[in-house]
Amino acid sequence: MIQTLKTFFGYDNFRPLQKDIIQNLMDKKDALVLMPTGGGKSICYQLPALLCEGTAIVVSPLISLMKDQVEALRANGIQAGALNSNNDETENANLRRACILGKLKLLYISPERLMSEVDSLFQDIQISIFAIDEAHCISQWGHDFRPEYAQMGILRQKFPTIPIIALTATADKITREDIIRQLHLNNPPIFISSFDRPNLSLTVKRGYQQKEKSKAILEFINKHQGENGIIYCMSRSKTETVAQMLQKNGINSGVYHAGLSAQQRNNTQSDFINDRIQVVCATVAFGMGIDKSNVRWVMHYNMPKSIESFYQEIGRAGRDGLPGDTILFYSISDLILLTKFANDSGQQAINLEKLQRMQQYAESDICRRRILLSYFGETIEKDCGNCDVCKNPPERFDGSIIVQKALSAIARAEQQVGTKMLVDILRGTPTPEVVEKGYNQLKTFGAGRDVPPRDWYDYLLQMLQMGYFEVLYNENNHLKVTEAGKNVLFGRERAMLVVIRREEFVSSRKRGKTPIIKELPLDLPATKDKDLFEALRLLRKKLADEQAIPAYIVLSDKVLHLLSIEKPRSITDFGNISGIGEYKKERYGKYFLKVINEYCQ
Repeated sequence: MIQTLKTFFGYDNFRPLQKDIIQNLMDKKDALVLMPTGGGKSICYQLPALLCEGTAIVVSPLISLMKDQVEALRANGIQAGALNSNNDETENANLRRACILGKLKLLYISPERLMSEVDSLFQDIQISIFAIDEAHCISQWGHDFRPEYAQMGILRQKFPTIPIIALTATADKITREDIIRQLHLNNPPIFISSFDRPNLSLTVKRGYQQKEKSKAILEFINKHQGENGIIYCMSRSKTETVAQMLQKNGINSGVYHAGLSAQQRNNTQSDFINDRIQVVCATVAFGMGIDKSNVRWVMHYNMPKSIESFYQEIGRAGRDGLPGDTILFYSISDLILLTKFANDSGQQAINLEKLQRMQQYAESDICRRRILLSYFGETIEKDCGNCDVCKNPPERFDGSIIVQKALSAIARAEQQVGTKMLVDILRGTPTPEVVEKGYNQLKTFGAGRDVPPRDWYDYLLQMLQMGYFEVLYNENNHLKVTEAGKNVLFGRERAMLVVIRREEFVSSRKRGKTPIIKELPLDLPATKDKDLFEALRLLRKKLADEQAIPAYIVLSDKVLHLLSIEKPRSITDFGNISGIGEYKKERYGKYFLKVINEYCQ
């Protein structure tokens, strides 16, 4: 096992659980594997495929994901292919022949295609294992139910002796049970690896309105020049307005959502994977097919509907183990809209519960990583030090007067206003709607004009969290003062609010163009030789372009950092760098050594 791992993947050791999972498969037993994105799931079936006779069948939901995986395997000298509708018939015929002759170690296939091959191709070849990737799609309780996945129980019926491994990054208890039942897995051990991704920073920004979000996004991207990132939005139209805003400010960006043609989506994905665009603005339709290891940050323009969705999406950052940043914008309007979606869904109770847990994460004033991990049944012994709460612990102040002003305005408007109109009343903004309803005559009209609008939205989120008012979702989202709120309103109790720290945004025109070089985690020192790192990066891009493959498939960012630190001078030393297998050593060694030797001289 270790020899194969080193030869093909360039690693000296397995990550936690990988060896046990591989051994389980080698013993011809089924398994269910839960590992976070970037946790090393693929090796759990790719390595046994190399060690076993025959071809491993890998079921994958997206053509783009198959393409990525196949390119990465071939770049490591492994015979792999993908049978799908993007190929012409000659290509598919050649793949079938290679399988029948036993020349292909891994064959990737979609669930739809799988059903048509069960009684034809699969009867003519030796199959070593079945690997079901993104297995949560099987379950109607998973967040991405696909009916074709539900038919895959047929594999156990047709091939009772071939082991099946189901893999996913996120699945709660109900989803796990559903996967085992649907696939007819035979008493499978459930391998659950740590969900902790310490290299990802966690930040939540509360109460921002559109203009402030745009400023914050531009400021962040200007600090992270040349670093790839994804911005997830709730709606298709929002992905387009955010992308237009970025393009207007000189940032190369693309759009990805289900309303675009397959060709448009493929073009965006290809541009992103090959570093032709820096940012993708996307709905949740984007990402499952992304195997790109050097995504450096993920933003959520709107709050996701569940921690599973959130965790899977932020997992697309920092897959190479280097630092990644995650930012979540959280507002009352998101909460109201998502609650409406949950109420209107077929699984109201479950979806409201999932949303509530997401809300707890966004509103937390304790270490966010603890909350995230506790959701997956995991605890850590100390605060993480890499989330906004740990870095800037919240300070509180007596905000009773602020709360009284807001609750008084709600009460005087006879509890018939939503959050936007409430802020207009407090700020003394005579909008047509406010005037029409006579709210400009209220005693509280303009009582909070000294507080900026964004701060009001933040304070209202805090008040909602503390239970001082509730949103009547079935009555036009009007706000209603609760008993706890009345205690503050009538002076019986004090309200302690969190101090809002305002950010200073620096215009990008005044800023230098130097990207920030961060300290690297996992005991990797930051490279002092930035020039060498950049030279290696340029060479990698040239080699990738010549082969028409993404740059990270040649060598990952992490391997480039190690090369610029270790500076190997011989082909043997080059091959000893973690992440460089025999095939890459032979194929690329001389080119990278030439650059390193020239630099050292």
